[in-house]
Amino acid sequence: MNDIAGLRKEYMLHSLKANDMPHDPLVFFEQWFKEALESEVLEANAMALCTVDPKGRPSTRIVLLKGVEDGSYVFYTNYHSNKGQMITLNPNVSLTFFWAELERQVRIEGVAEKVSEQVSDAYFASRPRGSQIGAWVSEQSEVIDNELDLSKVAEHVAQRFEGMEVIRPQHWGGYAVKPEQIEFWQGRPNRLHDRMRYTLQSAENTWQLDRLSP
Repeated sequence: MNDIAGLRKEYMLHSLKANDMPHDPLVFFEQWFKEALESEVLEANAMALCTVDPKGRPSTRIVLLKGVEDGSYVFYTNYHSNKGQMITLNPNVSLTFFWAELERQVRIEGVAEKVSEQVSDAYFASRPRGSQIGAWVSEQSEVIDNELDLSKVAEHVAQRFEGMEVIRPQHWGGYAVKPEQIEFWQGRPNRLHDRMRYTLQSAENTWQLDRLSP
C-alpha cells in the first residue's frame, strides 16, 4: 500500500469565531448546509448514523438527511433493519456530516424516535415508484441467497400494485433525531482546527456554546 501515514492536507479555507455564532445551532447548521449545496458538495445530505447494539458495540452506516423538522434531523429506513432494532433498544444515536470540499464536519448527538405515521406516509408518497416498491422488497439486513430473489419479489410487488398507488409498508418509516449536542468543526492550518460545541441546557431549553481544543 501507499504511505498512508504520510498523507497530509493543509486546511486553510475558513475559520470559526464565537462572536459570529448564533444562539441556535440549527440556524448555523442551515447556513452551513446551504453553503454545502451551493458548493455542489457530493451528497451534501449524506450523514454517518451511529447506533449501539445490546452489547455496547457501535455500528455506523451512511443514511440521507431528509429534513430538519421541529428542531430534529429526519431520516427514513426499514424499522426491522439492524439500525432500527438498535434504536428500539437504545435511542441514543450520533450523526456526522463531512463536507471535504469545505473542510467542514458537523457532529450531532441526540435521541431518535419514530416520526408520526402521517409524516412517513407523506414522505413515502413523494418517493419514486421504484423506491416505493423497493421498500416492500427489501428485508433489510437479512441474509439472501442472490440478487435474483430480489428481482422476483420486486416483480411480484409491482404486479400487486399495478394501476394503483403503492402504499407505505408498516415496517418502513422515519426517525427524528432530537439533538442534545452539536459540534461544528472547521479545518485550520497546522491542525489547529476550530471546534465549536453547542450543548442543550434542558432546564432552560437554551444552548451553551463552548470552544474545544483541537
